Amino acid sequence: MRLDEYQWSRNPRGMHVISAFQTPVEFSRYTNAHMGWVKMVAATTDFVDDAVEFIRLGITPIVRIYLGAYGAGPFTRDMQHITDAFINVGVKWFEFYNEPNLGIEWPDGFNPDWRNNDQVIRPLMENWLNFAEYIISRGCYPGFIPLAEADTADRSSVLWMDAFLNYLATHHLARFQRILNSGMYVATHPYILNHFYQETPGGGPYSARPRGSERAREPGWHFEYPYDPICQQNDPGRTVYGGTRTTPYGDPVGLIAMGRMFNERAAGLFGAGNVPVVGTEGGIFAFRDQVYQQDTRYPGYDINSHAEATVAMFDWCAQQSPPWFFGVTLWKEDDYFSPGTAPAIHRMGENQTILKQVPPLEVMGSAPVRMTPTAPGPGPIRGEAEFHMVLLAQGIDSNWFFDTARAYWNRFRPIFTTRFDLIDMIPTNSSLAVTIIAPTEMVPTMRAAVEGRYPNVWFDLIVADDLARVRQVFDDRVTANLRFG
Repeated sequence: MRLDEYQWSRNPRGMHVISAFQTPVEFSRYTNAHMGWVKMVAATTDFVDDAVEFIRLGITPIVRIYLGAYGAGPFTRDMQHITDAFINVGVKWFEFYNEPNLGIEWPDGFNPDWRNNDQVIRPLMENWLNFAEYIISRGCYPGFIPLAEADTADRSSVLWMDAFLNYLATHHLARFQRILNSGMYVATHPYILNHFYQETPGGGPYSARPRGSERAREPGWHFEYPYDPICQQNDPGRTVYGGTRTTPYGDPVGLIAMGRMFNERAAGLFGAGNVPVVGTEGGIFAFRDQVYQQDTRYPGYDINSHAEATVAMFDWCAQQSPPWFFGVTLWKEDDYFSPGTAPAIHRMGENQTILKQVPPLEVMGSAPVRMTPTAPGPGPIRGEAEFHMVLLAQGIDSNWFFDTARAYWNRFRPIFTTRFDLIDMIPTNSSLAVTIIAPTEMVPTMRAAVEGRYPNVWFDLIVADDLARVRQVFDDRVTANLRFG
């Protein structure tokens, strides 16, 4: 499969409909702003006729099957029937699951955690694989699960995505490689806040025009956060994976950040080169009546500078983003038309779309476009880590480990240490998994020291508040012949 073989409008501009129950659609809202994508949320087949009209207008529909608080439930026969109705009228782009790193997407009372393999990661991946293979069997494109762009320990989209991909690499390597090469794309939700700017004419890459002086189709726009000059000057070395003291759980809040992370991880784990990415929700929030400056390193914006930046963002998608980035569907239609039509709609109407020229790059087997040096430390895991290290937090007696986990050590023979710097001894052409044993109060420190610095290292945590429970964890792993939990 090549990038240029995917069927879509080549127009990166898009809009998300109001809700799963909004029909009929006001098509003029899309045509007047020269949209090329529409994101539809289907609880029933009500949107099928709308999809037909969008396709006739040259606007590519993406359909997410509406699930409610569905958690990790399966792709059911009823969902298949809804999907079939859209396929039968020409829709090709589909999604299943939505932001599972947020509790609102799960049944009441359930707290989703990327470290919960049995109840979260495994069922999400197993059920998604079944969905994806069905979509591919119908000649269509399944979207990989979009995550809310979060940077906290339990919600981190970087840690969740790593959990997804490492599970697939461990349990379904060849199966997922076939899906990657058969029409899969990655759905992301790039709500980019004010992580953009336009250079001051003659001021150089670190300068930013003051609010009100931006011009959409003048040069100097930056949407590559966190790799743009202002971010790198403020926090050198920051990446989507983190990499600095201030970003222990990653920094995914950029237009192409999560798509880039997926492509880099997929290159190392599965041999992928250029997996298509569509931001199926996102953009710059169309706030009104005040100035928004969520990150004080960057200029604030109002509804008028928002309009200039939105046009520029879509131009950047077409002309400067990586070849695998196909655009964004703005969140969401009613925010741009109530109260009154937002200036961004008028500015898009005044400026014809710049289409994206998609090169004939193979999805599998060619190197991805890289914008920064290789991550420090050991290299990416390909299926299974070549080295395994058990790392004790300060204050935990090493003799206790051998008394407690003798059977585990005898079975798996990991490297055992209390020194972080031994990670640097693993060469970059090898991979590493680290089992951390730490009390609750030291978990953030240990996570930052390993995950923050070494994004390719697989992080396996055992909380050591109850030593009897730790003993049971190791015994259970031996019984199940599982090196990791």
